[in-house]
Amino acid sequence: MNDHARLSKLTGLLRDADCPAIAFVPGPNFAYLTDVTLALMERPTILIVTAAGEMHAAIPALERDRWTAEVPQAQTIFWQDSDGYSDALAALARQTGLDGIAVEGNRMRHFEAAALAEAFGTAPTDGTAMLAPLRLLKDAGEVAAIETAVKISEDALTATLAEIGAGMTETEIRAKLYIAMLERGADGPAFDMIVLAGGAAADCHGVPSAQRRLSRGDALLFDFGATLDGYSADITRTYFCEEIPDRHRALYDTVMRANEVGREMLRPGLTPHELDEAVQGVLRDAGFADNIRHKVGHGLGRDIHEAPQLMIGNHQPLEAGMVLTIEPGLYDPGVIGVRIEDDMLVTEDGARALTSLPRGPQILG
Repeated sequence: MNDHARLSKLTGLLRDADCPAIAFVPGPNFAYLTDVTLALMERPTILIVTAAGEMHAAIPALERDRWTAEVPQAQTIFWQDSDGYSDALAALARQTGLDGIAVEGNRMRHFEAAALAEAFGTAPTDGTAMLAPLRLLKDAGEVAAIETAVKISEDALTATLAEIGAGMTETEIRAKLYIAMLERGADGPAFDMIVLAGGAAADCHGVPSAQRRLSRGDALLFDFGATLDGYSADITRTYFCEEIPDRHRALYDTVMRANEVGREMLRPGLTPHELDEAVQGVLRDAGFADNIRHKVGHGLGRDIHEAPQLMIGNHQPLEAGMVLTIEPGLYDPGVIGVRIEDDMLVTEDGARALTSLPRGPQILG
């Protein structure tokens, strides 16, 4: 899908919502519409798209050359640090001729929204729900980018696993994985990668430590992914150091079955509610209801977590072109955490796994 098609999709959403315009700050939607990645910093960087398809922007002067070259269609006001941004935003409001706008409320910060309210004379409305369908369905180019990020990630982990043994710290292991991804062409990690050993793996979003060392019988959980050209992988695998205690094997086998159920039932028309109930049902029926900590998965693309959210209560049918994760997990605080996460593409007649790392239990060392 080219930039014009993406802009047309957005203007259709604006017209359907009877919304005259929406403002973006640097982030996934900003990059999706312009193919320009700018930093979200202390300088307000604002892109406004109207329902008529016009682009207006207020851009810090230090970005002038790149912005002018890559987004020449935007009617842009550039502002210098020495002048401040208030006059530029006021000029932007006059240029658009609008009385009010919407903003992406889950991305824009308070000071930017307040500055726009002052410039337009009225508080902006939240356009988060309206924007949800914008990046929901991935085109072939987006799927290919995610697949490439997945391959880099998996190749990097495979190389890293060959170097892991008891006595290594979580941060040492993470550093090896980070370097392996860069060596294979990644732009960088898609998020702060999680590498947790033993009881620390029960913390779903734990922080790797330079003090915790991998020991015999420990689970070792990787939640990681590379980013490439703005698109990301998000993969989780759990391994064991030298042996698998029986209790840990029971948790692992249950999570593996739940992951398989989710991957095999995925198809257009299925609702996230139905998917979550079935996958989590495997965990509950095995006697691990108290060890469940999160929903079954989420959409994946430019954001690590984006629509659709795969959870109880979401009855929006899945559609071909959605890319999402299936990631059941079980957690015994202070003892072990097990999660198996795969990236999946919903197809016309089912689903296809973009990830291919083995899912069966594996012993390191």
